[in-house]
Amino acid sequence: MPAFLDGRIGGPRRAALAVAAGLATAAALAASPAAIAQQKSIEWRYGHMNPPNSAAGMQAQWLAEAIAKHTNGQIKVTVYPSSQLGKLQELAEAVSTGTIALSHNTAGGIGSLHEPFGALDTPYLYRDVDHLMKVVDVGSPVMKKLNDGLVKAAGVRVLYAYYFGTRQLTANKPVMQPSDLAGQKIRAIPFPIYMSTVQGLGAVPVPVDWSEVPTALATGQVAGQENPVNVVLSSKLYETQSHMMLTGHIMNAQLIVINEKAWQGLSADMKAALGKAAEEVRAKATAMVRAQEADETEKLRGLKMKVVGPAEGLKLDAFKASVNKVVQDKFGAKFGELYKEIAAVK
Repeated sequence: MPAFLDGRIGGPRRAALAVAAGLATAAALAASPAAIAQQKSIEWRYGHMNPPNSAAGMQAQWLAEAIAKHTNGQIKVTVYPSSQLGKLQELAEAVSTGTIALSHNTAGGIGSLHEPFGALDTPYLYRDVDHLMKVVDVGSPVMKKLNDGLVKAAGVRVLYAYYFGTRQLTANKPVMQPSDLAGQKIRAIPFPIYMSTVQGLGAVPVPVDWSEVPTALATGQVAGQENPVNVVLSSKLYETQSHMMLTGHIMNAQLIVINEKAWQGLSADMKAALGKAAEEVRAKATAMVRAQEADETEKLRGLKMKVVGPAEGLKLDAFKASVNKVVQDKFGAKFGELYKEIAAVK
Protein backbone atom coordinates (compact mmCIF):
# COMPACT_ATOMS: atom_id res chain seq x y z
CA MET A 1 0.00 0.00 0.00
CA PRO A 2 1.44 3.43 -0.92
CA ALA A 3 2.68 5.51 2.00
CA PHE A 4 0.34 8.38 1.26
CA LEU A 5 -2.62 6.05 1.89
CA ASP A 6 -1.54 4.30 5.08
CA GLY A 7 0.15 7.35 6.65
CA ARG A 8 3.55 5.72 7.21
CA ILE A 9 6.77 7.62 6.63
CA GLY A 10 9.04 5.69 4.31
CA GLY A 11 10.17 5.08 0.78
CA PRO A 12 13.23 6.44 -1.00
CA ARG A 13 13.34 10.07 -2.09
CA ARG A 14 13.07 10.76 -5.77
CA ALA A 15 14.90 13.54 -7.45
CA ALA A 16 11.80 14.81 -9.21
CA LEU A 17 8.00 14.83 -9.18
CA ALA A 18 5.51 14.12 -11.97
CA VAL A 19 2.40 16.24 -12.48
CA ALA A 20 -0.41 15.85 -14.99
CA ALA A 21 -2.64 18.59 -16.31
CA GLY A 22 -6.41 18.45 -16.37
CA LEU A 23 -7.54 19.99 -13.09
CA ALA A 24 -9.61 22.59 -14.88
CA THR A 25 -11.47 19.92 -16.82
CA ALA A 26 -12.05 17.84 -13.71
CA ALA A 27 -13.31 20.86 -11.78
CA ALA A 28 -15.85 21.52 -14.51
CA LEU A 29 -17.44 18.11 -14.06
CA ALA A 30 -20.41 17.70 -11.75
CA ALA A 31 -19.52 15.31 -8.94
CA SER A 32 -22.17 12.71 -8.18
CA PRO A 33 -22.73 12.16 -4.43
CA ALA A 34 -23.70 8.56 -5.13
CA ALA A 35 -20.53 7.89 -7.11
CA ILE A 36 -18.39 9.56 -4.46
CA ALA A 37 -19.98 7.44 -1.75
CA GLN A 38 -18.92 4.29 -3.63
CA GLN A 39 -15.23 5.19 -3.43
CA LYS A 40 -13.30 3.85 -0.46
CA SER A 41 -12.54 6.46 2.19
CA ILE A 42 -9.05 7.97 2.04
CA GLU A 43 -6.85 9.68 4.60
CA TRP A 44 -4.22 12.17 3.45
CA ARG A 45 -1.61 14.26 5.20
CA TYR A 46 -0.86 17.88 4.29
CA GLY A 47 2.48 19.07 5.63
CA HIS A 48 3.73 22.64 5.44
CA MET A 49 6.17 25.08 7.04
CA ASN A 50 3.92 27.99 8.08
CA PRO A 51 2.24 28.69 11.44
CA PRO A 52 -1.49 27.87 11.50
CA ASN A 53 -2.47 31.53 12.04
CA SER A 54 -0.73 32.70 8.85
CA ALA A 55 -2.53 33.09 5.53
CA ALA A 56 -0.73 29.99 4.25
CA GLY A 57 -1.67 28.01 7.33
CA MET A 58 -5.28 29.13 7.21
CA GLN A 59 -5.74 28.20 3.56
CA ALA A 60 -4.31 24.72 4.23
CA GLN A 61 -6.96 24.15 6.87
CA TRP A 62 -9.63 25.59 4.60
CA LEU A 63 -8.63 23.09 1.93
CA ALA A 64 -8.95 20.19 4.37
CA GLU A 65 -12.44 21.39 5.29
CA ALA A 66 -13.47 22.04 1.68
CA ILE A 67 -12.29 18.59 0.57
CA ALA A 68 -14.28 16.97 3.38
CA LYS A 69 -17.35 18.98 2.34
CA HIS A 70 -17.16 18.30 -1.38
CA THR A 71 -16.33 14.59 -0.99
CA ASN A 72 -18.98 14.02 1.67
CA GLY A 73 -16.25 13.08 4.13
CA GLN A 74 -14.75 10.41 1.86
CA ILE A 75 -11.37 12.14 1.90
CA LYS A 76 -10.01 13.23 5.28
CA VAL A 77 -7.04 15.61 5.18
CA THR A 78 -5.01 16.15 8.35
CA VAL A 79 -2.86 19.29 8.29
CA TYR A 80 0.59 19.39 9.91
CA PRO A 81 1.83 23.02 10.07
CA SER A 82 5.07 24.61 11.31
CA SER A 83 7.51 22.18 9.63
CA GLN A 84 6.31 19.24 11.74
CA LEU A 85 6.87 16.88 8.80
CA GLY A 86 10.07 18.42 7.47
CA LYS A 87 11.84 21.44 6.04
CA LEU A 88 11.09 23.12 2.71
CA GLN A 89 13.06 20.73 0.51
CA GLU A 90 12.00 17.69 2.52
CA LEU A 91 8.32 18.59 2.16
CA ALA A 92 8.64 18.95 -1.61
CA GLU A 93 10.35 15.56 -1.83
CA ALA A 94 7.83 13.97 0.52
CA VAL A 95 4.99 14.78 -1.87
CA SER A 96 7.01 13.29 -4.70
CA THR A 97 7.67 10.02 -2.88
CA GLY A 98 4.13 9.77 -1.52
CA THR A 99 5.17 10.10 2.11
CA ILE A 100 2.58 12.87 2.29
CA ALA A 101 -0.18 13.59 -0.20
CA LEU A 102 -0.25 17.40 -0.09
CA SER A 103 1.93 20.39 0.65
CA HIS A 104 2.55 23.95 -0.51
CA ASN A 105 5.71 25.72 -1.54
CA THR A 106 7.00 28.68 -3.49
CA ALA A 107 7.47 28.22 -7.20
CA GLY A 108 11.21 28.39 -6.50
CA GLY A 109 10.82 25.47 -4.11
CA ILE A 110 8.93 23.43 -6.70
CA GLY A 111 11.78 24.35 -9.04
CA SER A 112 13.93 21.94 -7.03
CA LEU A 113 11.76 19.22 -8.57
CA HIS A 114 11.32 20.70 -12.04
CA GLU A 115 13.69 23.61 -12.63
CA PRO A 116 11.54 25.80 -14.94
CA PHE A 117 9.10 26.45 -12.09
CA GLY A 118 11.76 28.68 -10.52
CA ALA A 119 11.13 31.23 -13.27
CA LEU A 120 7.71 32.04 -11.75
CA ASP A 121 9.43 33.61 -8.72
CA THR A 122 11.65 35.90 -10.78
CA PRO A 123 11.82 39.42 -9.26
CA TYR A 124 9.94 42.30 -10.91
CA LEU A 125 8.44 39.90 -13.46
CA TYR A 126 4.72 40.65 -13.30
CA ARG A 127 2.85 43.77 -14.31
CA ASP A 128 0.58 43.47 -11.28
CA VAL A 129 -1.12 40.87 -9.07
CA ASP A 130 -3.80 40.22 -11.69
CA HIS A 131 -1.09 39.32 -14.20
CA LEU A 132 0.55 36.97 -11.68
CA MET A 133 -2.72 35.19 -10.95
CA LYS A 134 -3.52 34.72 -14.64
CA VAL A 135 -0.08 33.19 -15.20
CA VAL A 136 -0.30 30.75 -12.26
CA ASP A 137 -3.88 29.67 -12.97
CA VAL A 138 -3.62 25.92 -13.60
CA GLY A 139 -5.51 26.41 -16.85
CA SER A 140 -3.10 28.99 -18.29
CA PRO A 141 -0.81 27.97 -21.19
CA VAL A 142 2.25 28.64 -19.01
CA MET A 143 1.05 26.49 -16.12
CA LYS A 144 -0.20 23.68 -18.35
CA LYS A 145 3.25 23.42 -19.89
CA LEU A 146 5.03 23.58 -16.52
CA ASN A 147 2.64 21.07 -14.98
CA ASP A 148 3.20 18.63 -17.83
CA GLY A 149 6.91 18.88 -17.21
CA LEU A 150 6.47 18.39 -13.48
CA VAL A 151 4.46 15.21 -14.07
CA LYS A 152 7.04 13.74 -16.38
CA ALA A 153 9.93 14.78 -14.19
CA ALA A 154 8.68 13.72 -10.81
CA GLY A 155 5.15 12.68 -9.89
CA VAL A 156 3.50 15.77 -8.42
CA ARG A 157 0.67 17.95 -9.68
CA VAL A 158 -0.02 21.61 -8.93
CA LEU A 159 -3.57 21.54 -7.63
CA TYR A 160 -3.97 25.33 -7.47
CA ALA A 161 -2.08 28.53 -6.66
CA TYR A 162 -3.15 31.48 -4.53
CA TYR A 163 -1.67 34.94 -4.00
CA PHE A 164 0.84 34.64 -1.16
CA GLY A 165 1.82 38.30 -1.11
CA THR A 166 4.49 40.68 -2.36
CA ARG A 167 7.87 40.19 -0.74
CA GLN A 168 9.52 43.03 1.20
CA LEU A 169 12.95 43.35 2.83
CA THR A 170 13.36 43.60 6.62
CA ALA A 171 16.48 44.57 8.58
CA ASN A 172 17.61 46.26 11.77
CA LYS A 173 18.46 49.50 10.03
CA PRO A 174 17.06 51.63 7.21
CA VAL A 175 18.16 50.37 3.80
CA MET A 176 17.67 52.96 1.06
CA GLN A 177 19.71 51.46 -1.77
CA PRO A 178 21.64 48.27 -2.58
CA SER A 179 24.96 49.70 -1.40
CA ASP A 180 23.50 49.98 2.12
CA LEU A 181 23.50 46.17 2.27
CA ALA A 182 27.14 45.71 1.24
CA GLY A 183 28.64 42.91 3.34
CA GLN A 184 25.35 42.33 5.22
CA LYS A 185 24.13 38.75 5.57
CA ILE A 186 20.45 38.44 4.63
CA ARG A 187 18.49 35.22 4.84
CA ALA A 188 17.42 33.75 1.52
CA ILE A 189 15.11 30.83 0.81
CA PRO A 190 17.58 28.06 -0.06
CA PHE A 191 16.69 27.92 -3.76
CA PRO A 192 18.63 29.56 -6.64
CA ILE A 193 16.18 32.29 -7.69
CA TYR A 194 15.94 33.56 -4.09
CA MET A 195 19.67 33.43 -3.46
CA SER A 196 20.19 35.53 -6.59
CA THR A 197 17.45 37.96 -5.60
CA VAL A 198 19.05 38.69 -2.24
CA GLN A 199 22.41 39.13 -3.96
CA GLY A 200 20.75 41.60 -6.33
CA LEU A 201 19.34 43.53 -3.39
CA GLY A 202 22.96 44.16 -2.45
CA ALA A 203 23.47 41.65 0.37
CA VAL A 204 25.33 38.43 1.03
CA PRO A 205 22.65 35.72 0.71
CA VAL A 206 22.63 33.09 3.46
CA PRO A 207 20.44 30.02 2.84
CA VAL A 208 18.32 29.34 5.92
CA ASP A 209 15.28 27.08 6.10
CA TRP A 210 12.15 28.85 7.30
CA SER A 211 11.99 26.77 10.48
CA GLU A 212 15.36 28.24 11.51
CA VAL A 213 14.74 31.89 10.58
CA PRO A 214 13.55 33.22 13.98
CA THR A 215 16.65 31.84 15.69
CA ALA A 216 18.94 33.08 12.91
CA LEU A 217 17.53 36.61 13.31
CA ALA A 218 17.62 36.53 17.12
CA THR A 219 21.24 35.32 17.26
CA GLY A 220 22.52 37.62 14.53
CA GLN A 221 23.40 34.80 12.16
CA VAL A 222 21.63 36.97 9.59
CA ALA A 223 20.86 40.69 9.74
CA GLY A 224 17.57 40.51 7.87
CA GLN A 225 15.24 38.53 5.62
CA GLU A 226 12.57 39.03 2.96
CA ASN A 227 8.94 37.92 2.99
CA PRO A 228 5.38 39.16 2.40
CA VAL A 229 3.85 41.43 5.03
CA ASN A 230 1.56 38.68 6.35
CA VAL A 231 4.56 36.51 7.21
CA VAL A 232 6.34 39.39 8.96
CA LEU A 233 3.24 39.99 11.06
CA SER A 234 2.03 36.43 11.75
CA SER A 235 5.52 35.19 12.62
CA LYS A 236 6.24 38.27 14.78
CA LEU A 237 9.40 39.18 12.90
CA TYR A 238 8.88 42.74 14.11
CA GLU A 239 10.24 41.53 17.46
CA THR A 240 13.72 41.07 15.96
CA GLN A 241 13.59 43.43 12.96
CA SER A 242 13.17 47.20 13.29
CA HIS A 243 12.67 48.21 9.64
CA MET A 244 10.70 46.96 6.65
CA MET A 245 11.66 48.27 3.23
CA LEU A 246 8.91 48.24 0.57
CA THR A 247 11.11 46.82 -2.17
CA GLY A 248 8.21 44.76 -3.55
CA HIS A 249 10.77 42.61 -5.31
CA ILE A 250 8.77 39.40 -5.85
CA MET A 251 5.04 38.97 -6.35
CA ASN A 252 4.54 35.51 -4.90
CA ALA A 253 2.05 32.75 -5.56
CA GLN A 254 2.04 29.76 -3.25
CA LEU A 255 1.63 26.48 -5.12
CA ILE A 256 -0.41 23.69 -3.54
CA VAL A 257 0.82 20.34 -4.83
CA ILE A 258 -0.54 16.81 -4.67
CA ASN A 259 1.14 13.45 -5.21
CA GLU A 260 0.28 12.24 -8.70
CA LYS A 261 -0.48 8.66 -7.65
CA ALA A 262 -2.90 9.99 -5.04
CA TRP A 263 -4.59 12.09 -7.72
CA GLN A 264 -4.77 9.30 -10.27
CA GLY A 265 -6.20 6.95 -7.65
CA LEU A 266 -9.37 9.06 -7.53
CA SER A 267 -12.51 8.51 -9.57
CA ALA A 268 -13.61 11.21 -12.01
CA ASP A 269 -16.24 12.34 -9.51
CA MET A 270 -13.69 12.61 -6.72
CA LYS A 271 -11.36 14.60 -8.97
CA ALA A 272 -14.23 16.96 -9.77
CA ALA A 273 -14.97 17.35 -6.06
CA LEU A 274 -11.31 18.12 -5.35
CA GLY A 275 -11.31 20.64 -8.19
CA LYS A 276 -14.28 22.44 -6.62
CA ALA A 277 -12.55 22.52 -3.23
CA ALA A 278 -9.34 23.85 -4.81
CA GLU A 279 -11.10 26.65 -6.68
CA GLU A 280 -13.06 27.64 -3.58
CA VAL A 281 -9.94 27.94 -1.42
CA ARG A 282 -7.84 29.59 -4.15
CA ALA A 283 -10.37 32.40 -4.50
CA LYS A 284 -10.90 32.83 -0.76
CA ALA A 285 -7.20 32.87 0.15
CA THR A 286 -6.26 35.23 -2.68
CA ALA A 287 -9.01 37.67 -1.76
CA MET A 288 -7.98 37.61 1.90
CA VAL A 289 -4.30 38.31 1.26
CA ARG A 290 -5.03 41.09 -1.24
CA ALA A 291 -7.50 42.75 1.11
CA GLN A 292 -5.22 42.58 4.15
CA GLU A 293 -1.80 43.64 2.81
CA ALA A 294 -2.32 47.37 3.37
CA ASP A 295 -3.96 46.87 6.77
CA GLU A 296 -1.19 44.53 7.91
CA THR A 297 1.42 47.09 6.91
CA GLU A 298 -0.36 49.61 9.13
CA LYS A 299 -0.46 47.07 11.95
CA LEU A 300 3.32 46.72 11.71
CA ARG A 301 3.65 50.49 11.97
CA GLY A 302 1.48 50.32 15.08
CA LEU A 303 3.87 47.73 16.49
CA LYS A 304 6.68 50.29 16.11
CA MET A 305 8.21 48.75 13.00
CA LYS A 306 9.52 51.52 10.74
CA VAL A 307 8.17 51.12 7.20
CA VAL A 308 10.42 52.60 4.53
CA GLY A 309 9.09 53.35 1.06
CA PRO A 310 9.87 55.84 -1.72
CA ALA A 311 8.37 58.65 0.36
CA GLU A 312 11.00 57.94 3.02
CA GLY A 313 13.84 57.88 0.48
CA LEU A 314 13.83 54.27 -0.72
CA LYS A 315 15.53 54.17 -4.13
CA LEU A 316 13.31 51.58 -5.74
CA ASP A 317 14.76 52.06 -9.24
CA ALA A 318 18.23 51.27 -7.90
CA PHE A 319 17.00 48.02 -6.36
CA LYS A 320 15.20 47.04 -9.57
CA ALA A 321 18.27 47.72 -11.72
CA SER A 322 20.60 45.81 -9.40
CA VAL A 323 18.30 42.80 -8.99
CA ASN A 324 17.43 42.60 -12.68
CA LYS A 325 21.12 42.61 -13.66
CA VAL A 326 21.96 39.69 -11.37
CA VAL A 327 18.91 37.70 -12.42
CA GLN A 328 19.41 38.35 -16.13
CA ASP A 329 23.05 37.28 -15.92
CA LYS A 330 22.16 34.04 -14.14
CA PHE A 331 18.80 33.08 -15.60
CA GLY A 332 18.26 35.07 -18.79
CA ALA A 333 19.50 32.39 -21.16
CA LYS A 334 17.86 29.56 -19.21
CA PHE A 335 14.40 31.09 -18.74
CA GLY A 336 14.31 33.66 -21.55
CA GLU A 337 11.63 31.94 -23.65
CA LEU A 338 9.49 31.28 -20.58
CA TYR A 339 9.76 34.95 -19.62
CA LYS A 340 8.38 35.85 -23.06
CA GLU A 341 5.46 33.45 -22.59
CA ILE A 342 4.71 34.96 -19.18
CA ALA A 343 4.81 38.51 -20.59
CA ALA A 344 2.37 37.44 -23.33
CA VAL A 345 -0.31 36.43 -20.81
CA LYS A 346 -3.00 39.13 -20.84
